[in-house]
Amino acid sequence: MTASDSILASPFDPTAVRGHIERLVGSIAATFPGTGGIDICHVAPTERRPFHTLITCGMSARPMAVPASEPDAPRHLELMITLPKNWKFDEQSLAQPTWNWPLAELSRVAALPAAHDSWLGWGHAVPHGNPPVPYAPGTKLCGVIIAPSLLVKEAFYELQLGKRSVAFFSAIPLYREELELHERDGMQALLGKLIDNEINDVVELTRKNVGKKFFGLF
Repeated sequence: MTASDSILASPFDPTAVRGHIERLVGSIAATFPGTGGIDICHVAPTERRPFHTLITCGMSARPMAVPASEPDAPRHLELMITLPKNWKFDEQSLAQPTWNWPLAELSRVAALPAAHDSWLGWGHAVPHGNPPVPYAPGTKLCGVIIAPSLLVKEAFYELQLGKRSVAFFSAIPLYREELELHERDGMQALLGKLIDNEINDVVELTRKNVGKKFFGLF
């Protein structure tokens, strides 16, 4: 094992990830246990940042199986989902799929690379089922794409721990037609439509579907 491999395989220290979150996003109000030893940190809304933010802590403990053809892709990753300030996090609400699906989906997606000896990176799409099915009653969102959040400081995108670089990307929920647009035309085409329609990574359960055809046109 080389010195570099030893560093990458060193024990995971969650305090560094949690410190990064608290410095650049906000105080961690709660921590939820996820799949495969991956916790999910909850940053509650503030006046400065009026959103709920869920961020994994532990996904980066294991390097992903990034192919040699992608030398610039991060091997260590944490994921986040941003929710509106009226999202419910009380115990009774979180017992219902209507409110707990972001936690469940973030946990599911974060566990995929380790479970399948694979990787996630910029532009990857992860459907919720095959074929994709909505996450919960009240929404037709049924998958995510992986991309940097537009709602954090750029300094949050990367945490350097010695020779280990940890990237922080957002899991942005999509409709089935948007997943199909991504598969057909690529990430840039989908991002262009989202940006043109002023859609960022805050979850809106009934937002405009930029992949849906209206009168024969996108």
